[in-house]
Amino acid sequence: MYIPSAFREKRVDQMHGLIRAHPLGLLVTHGPQGLQASPVPFVIYSEEGQRGVLRAHLAKANPHGKELVECLECLVVFQGLEGYITPSWYPTKSINGKVVPTWNYATVHAWGKPETVADDGWLSRQIDDLTRLHEGRRPLPWSTEDAPADFLAAQRRALIGIEIHICRIEGKWKMSQNRNDVDRVGVIDGLRADDDPHRHPLLADLVESRSRRQAEA
Repeated sequence: MYIPSAFREKRVDQMHGLIRAHPLGLLVTHGPQGLQASPVPFVIYSEEGQRGVLRAHLAKANPHGKELVECLECLVVFQGLEGYITPSWYPTKSINGKVVPTWNYATVHAWGKPETVADDGWLSRQIDDLTRLHEGRRPLPWSTEDAPADFLAAQRRALIGIEIHICRIEGKWKMSQNRNDVDRVGVIDGLRADDDPHRHPLLADLVESRSRRQAEA
């Protein structure tokens, strides 16, 4: 991934935070059948390994799972907040007109050797962890204990686990850090404008926080 220095995120905790907030990763491999990509919800275990461990599961019927057995390395792409940035938000547009549209986004790429797991206990824990991660925010969270045990056992028999010890991880937060202060304020205001079709208040907050970090660096 091309990462200009202004956009590079080196803090592992921040990258793991994006994975937790946006856990649907795109699992990419290259094997005998060529390139394959599967969107998979992952759980990141930050306390394990040097850079963390990713765990997930696939349906055994998914041919991608068979290729993971022989795969030496895979890439998982996690996409965070993103949005279109119009040059109309830049005050410098009226000065020289030398502005173009762009896209702001945050993304994390993680590499590692995938291992497949068929153990029922491992799968049970992974499903429980994934469920708690997302149901825990609900006022009346669903639990695996709410479903019949034999039904869940049958579901698990149709799954294969995936475990990836991250050997390399990169983060890119492209949040208008390459623009001057005036243009960044214009981007933030534009993203927060109620009448703008590209309104994205959460992205505006992220641009603002990255601007503060850049000013403090």
